[in-house]
Amino acid sequence: MESLMSAVAPRPPAPVKMPQEVDFRSGAGLEQLSALVQEFVQLEQREFGDQTALEVHTAKDFIFNMLGLVQKLDQRLPVANEYLLLSGGAREGVLDLSPEELGDYVKGADYDLDFTLLVPALKLHDRNQPVTLDMRHSAPCHSWLSLRLCEPATLARWRHCCQEESEASGAAGDDDGDASPSLEGCYFSPTLVADWFAGAVDTAVSELRCNPKRGTPVPERVERNGPLTTLILTAGTSRVLYDLLPVVSFRGWPAVAQGWLTANHFWDGKITEEEAISGFYLLPCCGPGGRPDQEWRLAFSRSEVQLKKCIPQPLSQAFQAARVIIGKLVARPKAALSPYHLRTLMFWACDRLPSSYLSSPEPETPARLLLGLLDDLSHSVLNKSCPNYFLPQCNMLEHLADSTALLLARKLSGVRADPAEHLRAAVEQAREAGRLKRETNGVPPASGPCPPAHPAQPEDDRLARRLQQLVTENPGKSISVFLNPEDVSRPHFRIDDKFY
Repeated sequence: MESLMSAVAPRPPAPVKMPQEVDFRSGAGLEQLSALVQEFVQLEQREFGDQTALEVHTAKDFIFNMLGLVQKLDQRLPVANEYLLLSGGAREGVLDLSPEELGDYVKGADYDLDFTLLVPALKLHDRNQPVTLDMRHSAPCHSWLSLRLCEPATLARWRHCCQEESEASGAAGDDDGDASPSLEGCYFSPTLVADWFAGAVDTAVSELRCNPKRGTPVPERVERNGPLTTLILTAGTSRVLYDLLPVVSFRGWPAVAQGWLTANHFWDGKITEEEAISGFYLLPCCGPGGRPDQEWRLAFSRSEVQLKKCIPQPLSQAFQAARVIIGKLVARPKAALSPYHLRTLMFWACDRLPSSYLSSPEPETPARLLLGLLDDLSHSVLNKSCPNYFLPQCNMLEHLADSTALLLARKLSGVRADPAEHLRAAVEQAREAGRLKRETNGVPPASGPCPPAHPAQPEDDRLARRLQQLVTENPGKSISVFLNPEDVSRPHFRIDDKFY
């Protein structure tokens, strides 16, 4: 009887399949968009295998040795210098630089991997050293730098890169209080520093070319692009682009940015305040209408390296895809918009939106965040408003002409109307870059990494596996390996600015 009752009892309803979430504007399925985002990110990282990791390390060593030669020949760079290595070239928005001066390089055709290196010409890290940031003549986020109060040896060493300037009294107050006669004169000129640095690098590279060593990278191109000196090295099968930028390095935190410390931020509790505010830089770049021979731009790149660790992976993936799909569209007019504006909006989104939303494991999350970044960028362009993340009083789009803002907004609207098509184009471009690299090196297409030219020793095999693990676990970060020639069995790894 019981079996008879179970046979006639109503069956539970079948589970209802939820309809796919669709973007209202474009009609694209969010799961499909997310799949394209992740495919693009995987293609960007696929070429970074064991062999490439070692080639990148070799190229980095060449750059550091070359800079050591600059110091030896010229003796102006600090003897114990502290470089900051950033993953990605200057054109990818790792720095707030004017895009019209950065040159045009195509991944796959001109290079395979790119990095930016900040090279301190001056290290003002001594707490007893007076710092004379003179902001009386500049727009927000910019400053003149007087060396008048520096020690005589420093002043003598850099006298050829200083300019005398006498401004009328009664100017607006500066960063450190009222104007003082001690600030007048001996202004460190960013254009003169960039000119000197480009010439010094060219001299050092020429000397290394005259004395090549077996197994070292070959410098194929050395070019000046505005404040940058760009090198393209061939290291094994990889062409590595380095954007070198002379900067002024400071410890501590500028008074003009103290307000940022009092607000709540997404990184609170994830990193310490000491890590977030460990220092700042002056870049040789002026603001719209500023004086390029006198004006430096404040940059917080050291802090950004730390903040990147706290960005949820789905948002980081969405940013990578958005940066590429808008790159060509906003390339003209060049002076208007750069990927650094998108990076800034990403930081603001992290402060504004719940972490649970940004890191949601739902498959649609990367697509939602990609569309949100595009919407944010369009809104910023139309309103000519993009506050600097560290100095909100500085509007980085204030200089946009109405006609330029309208033109850029129309281009971004076209991307937003069909994001899937632009993502597919980005995926195809990444595939083409990989194909060009293989063709350049005479390597046939393969699904796995190239076999080694000789049997690997156990130590080499362990090092390669460790490198591959670090690359997989730290996408988009700068990874270096340091080996002691006296004991190669104990490598030290550096990820961004942390040692392991």
